[in-house]
Amino acid sequence: MRMLPRLLPSSSIVLLNSIQLLRSAAFTPSKLPGFAATFAGATTTIGASTTSPSSPFGSVPRPFQSHKMTASKENIHVEDPYIFLEEVESDESIAFATSANEKCLDQLGDPSETDTYKRVLEALESDDRIPHVGLLGYEEGTGDMLLYNFWKDSKNPKGIWRKTTLTSYQSANTEWTTVLDLDELAKEEEISWVWKGYVPLPRSLDDPEKSGYKPSSDSSAPQGRVTRVLLNLSRGGADATYLREFDLLTESFVLDGEEKGFVLPEGKTRARYKSRDVLLVGADTGEGSMTTSGYPRTAREWTRGTKVEDAPIVFEGKETDVSCGQYLYDEAHREGGAMYEVQSRSISFYNSEYSVRKDQSDEFVKLAIALNSEVSFFGSWMLLRVKADWEPKDNGSEKVFKSGSLIYVDVQDFLDFSKAKEDGNEDVIKEAGSKLNYHTLFEPSATTSYAGYSTTKNYLILYMLDDVKEQLKFFKIGEGGGPFVLVGGDEEGQILSASASAVDSKESDLIWLTTSSYTQPSTLHLADASKCNEDDYIVSKLKSLPHMYDSSELEVSQHFATSKDGTKIPYFMIAKKGIVLDGTTPTLLYGYGGFEISLGPRYASTVGISWLERGGVYVEANIRGGGEYGPQWHQSALQEKRNKAYEDFISVGEHLVASKVCTPKTLACKGGSNGGLLTGNMLVQAPDLFGAIHIAVPLLDMQRYHKLLAGASWMAEYGDPDTDDWKNFLNKYSPYHNIDEGREKYPNLLVTTSTRDDRVHPAHARKMVKKMWDLGEGKDWPVFYYENMEGGHGGAADSKQSAFMTSLSYDFMWRALTGSLP
Repeated sequence: MRMLPRLLPSSSIVLLNSIQLLRSAAFTPSKLPGFAATFAGATTTIGASTTSPSSPFGSVPRPFQSHKMTASKENIHVEDPYIFLEEVESDESIAFATSANEKCLDQLGDPSETDTYKRVLEALESDDRIPHVGLLGYEEGTGDMLLYNFWKDSKNPKGIWRKTTLTSYQSANTEWTTVLDLDELAKEEEISWVWKGYVPLPRSLDDPEKSGYKPSSDSSAPQGRVTRVLLNLSRGGADATYLREFDLLTESFVLDGEEKGFVLPEGKTRARYKSRDVLLVGADTGEGSMTTSGYPRTAREWTRGTKVEDAPIVFEGKETDVSCGQYLYDEAHREGGAMYEVQSRSISFYNSEYSVRKDQSDEFVKLAIALNSEVSFFGSWMLLRVKADWEPKDNGSEKVFKSGSLIYVDVQDFLDFSKAKEDGNEDVIKEAGSKLNYHTLFEPSATTSYAGYSTTKNYLILYMLDDVKEQLKFFKIGEGGGPFVLVGGDEEGQILSASASAVDSKESDLIWLTTSSYTQPSTLHLADASKCNEDDYIVSKLKSLPHMYDSSELEVSQHFATSKDGTKIPYFMIAKKGIVLDGTTPTLLYGYGGFEISLGPRYASTVGISWLERGGVYVEANIRGGGEYGPQWHQSALQEKRNKAYEDFISVGEHLVASKVCTPKTLACKGGSNGGLLTGNMLVQAPDLFGAIHIAVPLLDMQRYHKLLAGASWMAEYGDPDTDDWKNFLNKYSPYHNIDEGREKYPNLLVTTSTRDDRVHPAHARKMVKKMWDLGEGKDWPVFYYENMEGGHGGAADSKQSAFMTSLSYDFMWRALTGSLP
């Protein structure tokens, strides 16, 4: 096979970017990872693609009527003297945060007055950024593509939603038309709105007279446009959003009138169109409607003009589930496909039950798959990603499908087999099983893993990793909707980031192809998947981000450390060419290690501006708990094995010291969310290995995490503190409970969080800091704390806040490692 154009120097070494993590959304219709792999102030990506296979619900959504975040009174541990800080918006908590912020800035200075802040803000608001777009139909008359983009800059800090055509987009001076001005809306409604995306009314589900939709054929061009969307707007950046229907023809909200618009108040709501006038929705409608994790327990079929609480419940899970939902998966445009309707019940974060029907008149059939499998569709095929070895006795064949494999089978045949298994007649099961014909798209090896896929009209583009080096493989659907045929792709792994997403997966094989690396800015091309082995694969170069920092003297290299149990742990290092190995170079080690999320390459201008240009070394560690080597890599650090992730991270730090890249005095580490738990454990488990630590939006109290906001949904990852899990292993990696009050010195520590974070409770950070301040009085425990009053789990609500938090973080670590802290 011919190597695909990469448009980057072969020496550029990069990882999978954060956008590619979302490719797994093709397999997670009921949820996305509970934590973000990157966060504001860490490694903000400039110019990376924001297109990924659409999940029917987006991120796992918090209750919708009262949004006051509080501790669960019946679960309060009176022995915890800092429990009062779990009352998010109490006078005492806000006073603590305000006082701590003032103290932090008094000691460290105002980040907004630094050169770092100014340069990062310029990068975040630069007009040279790539305006990534999504297609929402075709212009009447011309047939030109209608492309939409959400854009923030210095004039529009909250952002504008705007549109253009492909013809204009391909020009040097794209002409944009504003559809919705979020700054004006925020001013008018006196609410600090943050854009959280939209859910379109698919053209195939709309009234053809309104949308103008007609499926294309060999003799006709695509027609029609999306006429309605459900906008998700967040107050201050929280996960919880307000749902408001918006009309793309009038470019206004659908209010009470001839057609009453769909509107829901603040909450972790899920909603998808079933038709123009019917939504499948999960929302807080009162007692029993939400799970203990704070997500919808029921799915309702809500008809326009009626009250959501009166809508009939069409599916429900258990209160102890993480969530449940119901949605349509439209494959009717492909040969042999259908408008599949799916019910998904997430029993835990990784275990789900799926029931499917091909027609509205059919009964739902519970799929006979392992609970940790993931399901999607392409035409007449059901795709299954298995995350544990799937044995013949369970799959009805004579094959064992290895954990991490991607396989596919005829939908109707598998529904028949599943129905037979459900009914329990062994003869019928055997007969149905004999008709199954499984096909394998990907099977992992010791070094390779599946990383997601995207689809066009006729192609499936598979993403895989080989020792964390990326490959793309192109599969074409066979004649008459037959099995996939491998037709092109990479012959070997290349260490860079490439994101390929369909322009219009129903109508064409055109793709948006975005490439980048740590040191090479993002470039966006229009490409044609049907020509993946031809010289004219690239249709045109559309946009390219200029260099935001000087990377001319940088080089990237891959290394392997050896963990405590002998496992080889890969990491990537970006440093100046010819670096002198004398231990004096300030070095920043970043990690995550959870939820099967792989760290990956992206052009991170914030790291370049804030760290690399100063002469620092930047390192990303691919530790266990992530997905770099598939499900096994993740599962090897779950619950009682969580120590493996921490041992891996320590081994990378020790390898950097042994290699004389740095010394403990010149080594910092940083992580956010689950990565905040990681760096929290570095503080208490390996304090002598680091000169500075930044813990961002973290989990730290592992005895109460499951009782705070969305924490209950992560027990499959960490364990259940209300069982023997606490004494057996959880207590060992709960940083809040492992502060050594007899220790005279801890490394320089910065802890940051957001008041508006309704995913990971800000009390984790607050309580840790207050406890360290109290226990460390009179000792050398330099602890700094800053709590942004907006921003949600991302830590910042706009570019200025992102630049502020970035400058605070990187300037703190640089000063700590160079001996210039006050």
